[in-house]
Amino acid sequence: MGKRLFVSVDLDGLGEAVADASGLNFTDPEQAHVTLFFLGDTDPDRLDEVTAALDDAVAEADVDPFTAEFGGLGVFPSLDYISVVWLGVEAGGDRLTALHEAVAPRLVDLGFEPPDHEFTPHATLARMDHAGGKELVQEAVRERDPTAGRLRVEEIRLTESVLTDAGPEYQTVERFDL
Repeated sequence: MGKRLFVSVDLDGLGEAVADASGLNFTDPEQAHVTLFFLGDTDPDRLDEVTAALDDAVAEADVDPFTAEFGGLGVFPSLDYISVVWLGVEAGGDRLTALHEAVAPRLVDLGFEPPDHEFTPHATLARMDHAGGKELVQEAVRERDPTAGRLRVEEIRLTESVLTDAGPEYQTVERFDL
């Protein structure tokens, strides 16, 4: 059976910041991360080629360790139809984008699905299961500008998402130093 993998920058403890709205299913702040690329179900036999591609991508991106600042709220796909509430990146987003732009083509060349939307650096805070608290979320996005803090980004990770009854648990498979 394959491993459900993604490439991420982990926020290591940053991430509690939204209204207590009905219908929101919050992610565990300890597992907050910025997804650079979602690989999906991956044969473990392919780990060597994936890690080699990520080594090359990090080298090509030539991004030195940096400080990212997180804050501000947004939603996908729109305020009228909210499925995800996210925390934005106020500084360092250009470097996260550079890492994504180095990682994505290499993994697509290996046969992984290209992203179906433009890359927006963000950390998912909650998923909206139903529209019960939609107005609260809309108000929070329009009126709140939470600052979640700063984070020193020194690596990207290849991460496995293990689905459990309590929700996904993320485990680091490999680290790639910037």
